[in-house]
Amino acid sequence: MNQKIKMIVSDLDGTLLRTDCTLSEKTIEILAKCRKAGVKVVYATGRGGSAEIRAPSHYFDGRINMNGAVARIKNDIVYKKTIPYKAAQPILIACAQYGLKTASEICGMHYSNFDVTKEWPVITNFKMTDFSSHEIDAEKLYMILKTPDDADFIAQYLDNEMYLTVSRDGLAQVMHKDATKSKALAAVAEHWGIEQSEITAFGDDLNDVDMIEYSGFGVAMENAVVEIKKAAKFSCSDNDADGVAEWIIKNVLC
Repeated sequence: MNQKIKMIVSDLDGTLLRTDCTLSEKTIEILAKCRKAGVKVVYATGRGGSAEIRAPSHYFDGRINMNGAVARIKNDIVYKKTIPYKAAQPILIACAQYGLKTASEICGMHYSNFDVTKEWPVITNFKMTDFSSHEIDAEKLYMILKTPDDADFIAQYLDNEMYLTVSRDGLAQVMHKDATKSKALAAVAEHWGIEQSEITAFGDDLNDVDMIEYSGFGVAMENAVVEIKKAAKFSCSDNDADGVAEWIIKNVLC
């Protein structure tokens, strides 16, 4: 085993999960071997409550959700950055009036102006919401873009305490400026006394760039966007070929 690596952190969609959003038996087996060898295993995802369905928490030592808005070790929250409702509300109202499918998510509940289940059948915990009277802080705001230009519309409503990221499938996500995967990962690593140089991170999309750059061993999936491939020092096969598991076998469990 490579003694320099003490933590594995992986994005879920397009990375640890296959295209059908499942964990392969091989991946489950390799994650278990890492933990048995004393290597911490963590996921870092833009997902909220739906992550538990796709990647059950008992396979992991830690979980980073909402692009870094919340980080947990077991049931303990070790990092949290939310958007105050007073800052979120104008954005939600403007995007809804503009005609975008819009939602605010916190603690696994989606407050939305559309039927979230019709977009993602796995998500059933949503409430149709009038944003003008919505006074609940958010871990994440998200909008389904109709055109790439919609991102520019959203951006004009953000203050300097927020940032916007857009995934390759056209989902815009608005986060607190400190809700990033790398900052949440740093909090998790500090809890265990693990250095940056002892972390391996896997990712495929734009919201993984900061995590890839932060980690000592940043690994780009074969199916990753160009920005990830430029940021990473290493690469592995795509998510449908168990790329994460194969890289771990060759470079960690060796």
